This record gives sequence, C-alpha cells and structure tokens, in this order.
Amino acid sequence: MKISKVGILREEKNPPDKRVPFTPLICSEFQKRWPGIKLVVQPSDIRCFSNEEYESFGISLQEDLSDCDVLLGVKEVPVDKLIPEKTYFFFSHTIKKQPHNQKLMQALIEKKIRMVDYETLTDRNQNRIIGFGRYAGIVGAYNGLRGYGLKYELFRLKPAWQCRDRAEMEDELMRVKLPNIKICLTGGGRVANGVIETLSVLRIRKVTPEEFLSQQFREPVYCQLNPRDYVERPDDHNFDLNDFFKNPQHFVSKFKPYTYVSDIYISAHYWDPRSPRMFEINDVKDPAFRISVIADITCDINGSVPTTIRASTIEKPFYGFNIHTLKEDLPFVKDSICVMAVDNLPCELPRNASEDFGKDLMERVIPYLVESDPDRIIERATICENGKLTPSFEYLKEYAGV
Repeated sequence: MKISKVGILREEKNPPDKRVPFTPLICSEFQKRWPGIKLVVQPSDIRCFSNEEYESFGISLQEDLSDCDVLLGVKEVPVDKLIPEKTYFFFSHTIKKQPHNQKLMQALIEKKIRMVDYETLTDRNQNRIIGFGRYAGIVGAYNGLRGYGLKYELFRLKPAWQCRDRAEMEDELMRVKLPNIKICLTGGGRVANGVIETLSVLRIRKVTPEEFLSQQFREPVYCQLNPRDYVERPDDHNFDLNDFFKNPQHFVSKFKPYTYVSDIYISAHYWDPRSPRMFEINDVKDPAFRISVIADITCDINGSVPTTIRASTIEKPFYGFNIHTLKEDLPFVKDSICVMAVDNLPCELPRNASEDFGKDLMERVIPYLVESDPDRIIERATICENGKLTPSFEYLKEYAGV
C-alpha cells in the first residue's frame, strides 16, 4: 500500500478525550523522517495540544480528511464520521465483542475500512508494543495515595487532572509524608511499572513478599506480587507460569494473607475471567481484613477485585464499599473501603500520556506501515479490510454481521 497522506483525527466520542496519537513535536519529526508523506491535523478545540501548537511546528490543519490514506485517532470514531475504504488506527474496543461497539464493527465491514487496532499490535512473541498502560499506572498510584490522604485526613493532593503535567503532579506528591503504611501491588507489566515510578517519587522502599508479610517497618514500604505470589494450584505447589496463563481456572488465590497486613492495595495485573479472584467479597467482613484503600487500575467490574462494583470517573474518582452491607457507601467513612476505579486514567495527564504513546507509535509501528513489515506486525493487527474479517478475527463473524 502506497501512502502519500496521513491525517490526525479530532476525537469526537463522548465524553471527549483530550489525548492525541501524535504531539506537535512528533508530527514535526514524522515530516522530517518521511518528507514524501504529507501529515495534516483535523482542527480541535478540546485536545490537550492546541491548533496553534501544531501550526507552530509547521503542521497544516485540515477539516476534511477524505484525501488521506491513513487516519490516526485514539478512541472509537463515531460511525457517521467513518470515511469508506480508508486505513484507520484507533482503539476500537471490538475484539471482545463489546455490545456497545457492535454497530461500529458492522460499519467498519460495510465501509470496507482497514481497521488496525492499537490493542492488537504485537511483536513476533505476541507481546503488545503500544498502549497507555504506563500512564494508567502513574496516575492510578497517585490517585490511590490521594485517596489514603483524604480518608485519614493526612493530606490533600490536587487531582492529577488539575495539574498541567506530570511534573506538577509530582511536585504535589513531594509535599506528602506518609506514615509507616504497607502498600501491596499486583502486576509486572507496563501498568505496574508506572505505579512503581510514582511510588519512587516518595522513595518508598520495596521489600520482598516474605518481608512484607512477616515484618513491621518504621517507614512506608511496598511489595510487588507476581502470579506465583498470589495464586497456586491446590494440588501442586511447583508454580508454572505458562500453565497459569493457559489454565488459570485450575488455580486458587493465595492472596488472603496480604489482606491482613496491607493498608493500600494497588491492582495493576491482567486478569483472565477464568482466574480466581484475589479475595472473596465476604472476606472484607473479617475483622483482620486491613486494606482500607484499593486503587483498582485494571478496573474489571465484579472481577479480580470484588469491591470494584462500578467504574468511577476522573471528576469523582472515589466511592466507598461498606464492609458490613457489602454495598456502595461514602468513600471516607469508617466502615467503608475507599475504592478508586477510574477506567480512563491516562486522560488525567493527557499531554504526558500522548507524548509517551506517540513516541512508541512513531518508533514501533509507523516504520512497518510506511516502509516494510517483515514481521507482519500491521497485518496481524488488522481486524478487517475490504469488507471482510481477517483470519485471526473471524471469531467476530456473528458480532460483525457477516
């Protein structure tokens, strides 16, 4: 496919998203690297970078993008805005047969669009190569600490979305002095690494799971749990990670001891619905259950963390889960666990998150699109083209109406 023009879409899904696939600087770098390909940006009054910022880098604004070969966005494009027979890149949220996007999936087929979903872009080892996970972790950990400060009236942090950027958010954090609490983190990927970046701002010491369970400390500490630390086969204690990935239904949780010693729990791990929950809902009634703040960054409703009964919002990130009634309550009262379950955390720091995402898109994806693709990265991530589902996504046939 010969590409002569690329367009950056205006985000038009409601609620509006301020993130962008390419910042003005990255757009400029794109033009220098591939001068034979024209890059234009659709004007927008809501994105985190202004129209003037793009123009200051020599990037043209263009309302009608119908002459572009490739269109880059972030969130789902409204069905009535889709231009037939174009190549689109955005998060389509269709690969799990999400009911609310079925019409979008059907429109992509009907309009013979080539749909490349960021979520399906993987390397030769099937590892995802792009996403906003790092900033979900960075902001999610900040929100968890903010919730703890509010619950115990220790400190008040400015919401991340009211900060201009990550630097201002970290300046806020530097004012905090935590008591000798214990923070438990589950996960080992980009999201968890983002969490650790935020905890590192406060120089919170990392300890082993064994130390975390058995020792008391005179300073705040955290431990990071990988699957071998929180699940096991009841009939075999020789943990096999590949076995867990393939057969998570054969495992049981061994997380309960951490609920007795943790003050804050940050969930940043991928959860397969066949996997066991971290703890059961009635466990919160146990007087020994100590967790009082849960930052559920992965936000699987009624999933791995049973206190996550709904997603919260950027403007209202916290709700309570009453340990007696097992129902929603106010977040900062005595008998409720404070839950943070915002499902679009990177939107709180859209400039930083967009910069991080854009760099990965520029280096890890675009060269395979405009030059050569020996590893078939773009091909494997293509959900549909020319009015048909690609072989890897034929399981969507009924959902797509074909």
